[in-house]
Order: sequence, then structure tokens, then C-alpha cells
Amino acid sequence: MSESAITDQEFGLFQRLIYKLAGISLSDAKKVLLVGRLQKRLRHYQLDSFSQYYRMLATGEHPEELQTMVDLLTTNETYFFREPKHFDFLREEILANRRSPSTFRVWSAASSTGEEAYTLAMLLAENLKDAPWEIVGSDISTQVLEKARRGHYPIERNEGIPPALLGKYCLKGVRSQAGTFLISPTLRSRCTFHHINLTQEITADIGRFDVIFLRNVMIYFDMETKRKVVGNLLPRLQPGGYFIIGHSETLNGISCGLTQVRPTIYQKD
Repeated sequence: MSESAITDQEFGLFQRLIYKLAGISLSDAKKVLLVGRLQKRLRHYQLDSFSQYYRMLATGEHPEELQTMVDLLTTNETYFFREPKHFDFLREEILANRRSPSTFRVWSAASSTGEEAYTLAMLLAENLKDAPWEIVGSDISTQVLEKARRGHYPIERNEGIPPALLGKYCLKGVRSQAGTFLISPTLRSRCTFHHINLTQEITADIGRFDVIFLRNVMIYFDMETKRKVVGNLLPRLQPGGYFIIGHSETLNGISCGLTQVRPTIYQKD
């Protein structure tokens, strides 16, 4: 089957669909990306056009394919210790001043393949020692959540992990696993991952948190969706807890009971 082009009308259908499902505003500049990621699905079903693929999705008879489409269009790049100033603040301000004996809980709300969640786990293991803690990760993509649960990465993904932590919490693959590393079972046992759509009411039984990381995902949302997402997450944040967003993001225009304590770092009133 030859490569299928996409018309402006067809692209509009998928723009509205992904917005409805995930709250993502797909700009016209993403047309090439959409074609590149969905073309293989047309070939898989031997379809001749994106209209045919859309009609197949719209019938609701293939929910697993709808999830596949969401997975393909929402998979975002991430890496260990990304935007390190946030982790410095967690270590130097939040953890250093913590006195409560209760379990310290952090939510990596757009965890992708798990690098952020395991970065947090390394920091908590180092700084809370024997005190109880746990990490919850979530994402809209089931595909990346499976990778996160495995905690198994190509060796080149270890850039950014301090050598001492790399040696302590990452197992280097040998023989058939050469060229990879695995997050230690000790850390993985303290991290759970859930399939959650942040734009919808959160019904998952994940409890409440001392810190919520929601980084580098709101750049894909319009203002209405940002308000909805923040409104869905804040009831899960403890009073006095911290809400951390990406360095290229802002909560300007969102009145939500948070006070800014640093750029991109907010505290619940």
C-alpha cells in the first residue's frame, strides 16, 4: 500500500478527536507528525485513507485501537533529572524541612516512560533514609506505562543520573541484556503506575500527595483544559503541599488556591 496523504478536512477530524479524548490542542504544524505516527495503522488495517481510519475509530467498535491512537499521538520525550532545579528544591527545601512521620507521597502526574518517577524515587531514597515514602506515576498512554513499570532502559538513557546514584540504584545489563540498565527492585517496589486521563474526573484510588509534579504537559493544552486539569489535580494535594510545573509553563490566568513560591513552583493555601 502506498503512503496516504492527509487532507485538511481529515486532519481537522483528528484534531477534534484527540482534543476530545486527551485535551490536547494539536496545532496545524503537527500534521506531519500525525501522518508519520498513524500511517502504520492505516497499513495495518489495509486502509486507503485517513477518513477510513477515522470512521473505524468513530464507530466505537475498536476501543483498543482508539487507545493505540492516543498512545501514538501523546508519547512525549523525557529523561532522568530533567529540569534539575526542581529536584534541588525538593531536596533542599521540602525534604530538608520535613518533620512529619507520615508517609511522604509524590505524584508524577505525566510520568511517560517513568524517568521522572524514578528520579524522584532516587532522591527520596537518599534523603528520607528509613522514613516511609512512595511514588505514584500516571499517564494517558498505556504503552509508556508498561515501559515505566518495567524500569528497563537503553544504557544511553542514563545520562543525567549522578554516578553515585547510577551505581547504587541501576543494574547494568549483561550478556543478552548488555547495552541496557534496570532500575533496582528496591526502588521499583516503591513506585506504582496508573492509567489516568488528567482532563477527566480522577476516580482512581491514589490518595493524596505532599508534592505533585505536572511538568511539560500543559504546553499541549488550551486555557480551558489547563483550568480543568489543575482543578482535577488540586483536591489530591495536601494543604501546604507543592505543585510543580515545567519551566516553559505558567499558571497565569488560573485562579486555583495556589501561591507561587518560586518560578514554576506553587504551594497549596
